[in-house]
Amino acid sequence: MPDALPNLQALALFLAVVDEGGLGAGARRLNLHQPNASRMIAQLETQAGTALLDRGPRGSRPTSAGLLYAAHARELLEAAEEFSAWLRHSRDEDARELRVGVSMTIAEHLMPAWLTELRRLSPRVRVDLEVLNSTQVLAGVHDGHLQLGFVETPHVPRGVNAKALREDELVVVVAPGHPWALGAEPLEPAELARTPLVVREGGSGTRDAFEELLPEAARTPPVQELGSNAAVRIAVASGAGPAVLSMLAVRSSLEAGQLHRVPVADMRLHRLLTAVWSGPRRLSGPAAELVAVAAAPARADR
Repeated sequence: MPDALPNLQALALFLAVVDEGGLGAGARRLNLHQPNASRMIAQLETQAGTALLDRGPRGSRPTSAGLLYAAHARELLEAAEEFSAWLRHSRDEDARELRVGVSMTIAEHLMPAWLTELRRLSPRVRVDLEVLNSTQVLAGVHDGHLQLGFVETPHVPRGVNAKALREDELVVVVAPGHPWALGAEPLEPAELARTPLVVREGGSGTRDAFEELLPEAARTPPVQELGSNAAVRIAVASGAGPAVLSMLAVRSSLEAGQLHRVPVADMRLHRLLTAVWSGPRRLSGPAAELVAVAAAPARADR
């Protein structure tokens, strides 16, 4: 069976005795009671199998074996201090790094401003950002790959903590020449539900939220299924068909006249944007800082 490793505090005491020239002085340097210090030195000598100190009325001096022992003890303690410094540094760095998953609308239109504000408040925080759809973000949070996520879907599974951040408006958009753009009356929800739409891919928070608000629409096959808000906007502007997207994603296209907004009768198309995480219910560190920034009252989300 291998020998037990030496007690680092006992080694530090032994070196203090060597440096100070006496057991009492060495014990005082380490804030130890002398009886405890005597026991620790005795344990070192038992482990070494030889006397390490010559004790006399004028103090304690290292034996020849003790001098060699002290040289190796200094090397070991220096290595231990380097290890402790590395561990502290590593812990501090880990605490200031944040792996975040963000669904597409939030990533494109909100996250840049949030990161700018976070950097202003906490310059040492480094965010590793992954842009995914809401289903992928939730999976990454659930399995621990992501420390924090931001999603647009209303379907947050059990075992994942959630904090609602703000409301987001969904709008029906068409090309300017589409018949709906020429109508004087608001669109009826039933007509919207039975019309093939240009939609985001399965797992998209925008699609999930719309189908939660208008379940009948999920039964109508889409005219196109695309993987980004930009692709949906281009398809709609090209005349492929209507779409339902976040106001955040279409505001500039509406202002430029590339798309036309169609009002819907007797229906409020809103969804929540949500921060999600696993583990303790109460967030701390950079994750809490970023969620606080995201939850702050919106100025102009443009």
